[in-house]
Amino acid sequence: VLTAVLLATYLWVGTRDLDDIERRSLNADYLLRVTKQHLTLTAVTTVLVVVIAIGGGILLTRPALRWITPIATALANVGQATPAIGLLVLLSIWLGIGFSTALIGLVAYGLLPVLRNTIVGIDQVDRHLIEAGRGIGMSPLAVLVRIELPLAVPVILAGVRTALVLAVGVATLATFINAGGLGGLIVTGIKLQRETVLVVGAVL
Repeated sequence: VLTAVLLATYLWVGTRDLDDIERRSLNADYLLRVTKQHLTLTAVTTVLVVVIAIGGGILLTRPALRWITPIATALANVGQATPAIGLLVLLSIWLGIGFSTALIGLVAYGLLPVLRNTIVGIDQVDRHLIEAGRGIGMSPLAVLVRIELPLAVPVILAGVRTALVLAVGVATLATFINAGGLGGLIVTGIKLQRETVLVVGAVL
């Protein structure tokens, strides 16, 4: 499906009579550059979210730290409840514009699904299995690695998938703080009323 959509878009653009602005925005070098920026921002965001949220979720399911869970979840909720463009603008005022600022905003925006699903996934593991593991002499770490995490993986991956979708979408707004990405094509298409540029940016 993806290949068909991209091919159809390419053929459609080929039938258009492009002006100088459109040719400048739709040349291969520029498209590859902004696509790479978008993919890099999305990939780095996802890796950081996975490391922070899964690690944090594991810690928050340990008996000694369970009392922090409502606080951590509330903070993650704040990150996602804040409008993405507002969060990026506020961060840019505080930290300046650029890739790192956009990365912090995207990570804050994507933490909740993975953190919540990690906690839920581990909590829903059958207590009898955990007790059985302890009964045969497994250490707490072994129980976590060999019983809890493998059984929680499907739920955790669902959260990662949600975070990835959020990262791809919100990364489009990174262009407003000079962090590059495909959002630049969409903004150019809207501001200069170039439908072809807008459609290509949206499809990509």
